[in-house]
Amino acid sequence: MGIIEKQAIKGTAWSYMGVLLGFITTGILLPRILSTEENGLLKLLVVYSALFGQFAGLGFNRVTTMLFTYFRDKEKKHNGFLFLAIVVAAVGFVVSVLLLILLKKYIIGKEHSALFTEYFYYIIPLIVVVLLFTVFDGYYKVLYNAVIGTVLKEFFQRLVILVAIVLLYFKLVDFHGFIILYIIAFTIPTLILMFSLMREGHFSLRPQLGFLTRTFSKKIASVSFFGILTSFSGKLGLNIDSIMINSIIGISQTGIYAITYFFGSIILIPARAITKISGVVIADSWKHNDLDNINQIYYKSCLNQFIFAILLFIGIWANIHNVFRILPDEYLPGKYVILFIAIGSVIQMLGGMNSVVISLSKYYKVQTYFMMVLVALLLVTNLVLIPKYGIIGAAMASVISNLVFNIMKFLFLWIKFGFQPYNFKFILIIAFAALAFMAGYLIPVMDNLVPDILIRSSVIAIVFGTLILLFKISNEISNKFLALMALIRK
Repeated sequence: MGIIEKQAIKGTAWSYMGVLLGFITTGILLPRILSTEENGLLKLLVVYSALFGQFAGLGFNRVTTMLFTYFRDKEKKHNGFLFLAIVVAAVGFVVSVLLLILLKKYIIGKEHSALFTEYFYYIIPLIVVVLLFTVFDGYYKVLYNAVIGTVLKEFFQRLVILVAIVLLYFKLVDFHGFIILYIIAFTIPTLILMFSLMREGHFSLRPQLGFLTRTFSKKIASVSFFGILTSFSGKLGLNIDSIMINSIIGISQTGIYAITYFFGSIILIPARAITKISGVVIADSWKHNDLDNINQIYYKSCLNQFIFAILLFIGIWANIHNVFRILPDEYLPGKYVILFIAIGSVIQMLGGMNSVVISLSKYYKVQTYFMMVLVALLLVTNLVLIPKYGIIGAAMASVISNLVFNIMKFLFLWIKFGFQPYNFKFILIIAFAALAFMAGYLIPVMDNLVPDILIRSSVIAIVFGTLILLFKISNEISNKFLALMALIRK
């Protein structure tokens, strides 16, 4: 079993344990305990800390993934790489906070929400922990351990947030105390990563500036510059919908969008673990010009991600009536937000590792240009569709923009490298999904919520999974199934 496969399985398992916690917190508790405005505040705190935290990294995370292979030397403490990463982060943090303060009146939005205004500066400590987590997690990733960051962020962080919500529910803390605990939930994983690096002997702040030749320094500067544009554009692309909803129709609608968005974005979970570790392997493959390996990774990522994405999509939409038996009535306007975000998520998963392959190649600048086109598309489509269709318009804008974005990346890889991962198997997957959806859809709605979800979802998974295995669509899935059966027989 290869390193991508091993860590992807572990990472995905932890991610879905985190999804379960996320479902309990975001899907059940937060809509019932907090108002739509308070949920909107949480979303905005996360959005802006992620956005400014990403900018504060000054594109160095791209350097970590793309160029760490040249620093790698355990005996020499990786030639002062971590020192360099933290110095860049410190400079970026100062610049980022100054920008945050200068842009305050534009960030708060037209409604000038008193709640967002009150907690605006809580974005700053969140920027610190988001930035440092990105630095340490990226460093761990290139040390071939992409799992620890996933465990801490996807599972442990959500566990702490769940504890905070329970304390709020039982009135052991007020809303202000809950916000403090919410920030602590982001802080603890960062501290654990740092102490873990120290324990394993990878945390060294000793500079080795002599290692940085003029030519190599120029390469780092170039990669960092385009990394800023790419990573910031990427983070802006992920969050521009929430930003514009808050600006155009208010923080309460942002809260409804945030909660319903969660259900549609569950589909993207498997890609997170795969992307983290695949990036390291793809970077090494580019270094050795191993195009065959890159092509195989690209194909397998498209195929396997699409299988899981479309299964989750039909599972979510077949259970949409159950979703709104869980959510309070005020979230009902977000029903079609779930549909469109889910469709957009399937499109992203269908693209596999296309962004990673481009961004780690010598054509990494092209990924930056594509990201800028995506942001422009999102900006225009949101400006047109939000005033007309509200939060559903924001979700529609996401689908349109991501479709164009992924078509551009597909065509580039096909024309430039001859990478064309799609074949008749993808048509079969869609057909199997349609059959499985009909099987689940035809089950009568039950009065009891839990049996309805379990039975409907199980029927869909069994029908779809059986067809995938019978027609041997994915060697990886077939092999895992056979290994599981062999383990059960023992």
